[in-house]
Amino acid sequence: MNPGIWFLTGTDTEIGKTHAACQLLVRARTSGWRAVGVKAVAAGVDETGFNEDVVALAEADSVDLPAAVRNPYCFKAPISPHLAAAQEGVKIDLEKIVSAVAKARRYADRVLVEGAGGFLAPLTPTHTMADLAVALGAPVILVVGMRLGCLNHALLTVEAIDRRELVLAGWIANCLDSEMASLDGNLATLRQTISAPCLGVIAHGSRRDDIGWVRWPDER
Repeated sequence: MNPGIWFLTGTDTEIGKTHAACQLLVRARTSGWRAVGVKAVAAGVDETGFNEDVVALAEADSVDLPAAVRNPYCFKAPISPHLAAAQEGVKIDLEKIVSAVAKARRYADRVLVEGAGGFLAPLTPTHTMADLAVALGAPVILVVGMRLGCLNHALLTVEAIDRRELVLAGWIANCLDSEMASLDGNLATLRQTISAPCLGVIAHGSRRDDIGWVRWPDER
């Protein structure tokens, strides 16, 4: 296991991985820790050629990382990484990402590596985000998007993490729906069925630079 490195994944795409990552990074910064966020693979850029998630991570940690270290792969189309890479004639190499993360570790006490999509999102025709987590040898932080269907998605992801003998360091609930039916009941079920600790419940409408909603797995 790589000390000081965590792999952050989610139950799906668009469930707030970057939002949670930013809150963790801001918390680290305000606590006096030197932490950096790495976006392993980004897909989708704005009119200026930048990816929103990569920019958000850089603003949250305020560490001047080289672009190729902060984000080893960035593709134009906002689609699954393996499809975006194929469109641009690029083959994603897991070792290139692992090398970038190792370099990022030289800049900080802790590195938060954010995946793309869900835990089994394809990276290549033969590899998924799960394979990257294994290659990194890092404990996993799972972001659960709180909405209808989240229990199934969360438990399937936990099962996939366990099957690969990775450490689930904790999970974060991100409240996507301000009117979600039985939010408290769903949270209670997740606490009862996931053995790893809940690292926080992010309120609907909170900002990326808010602190107090989440904590790092090694905080006491």
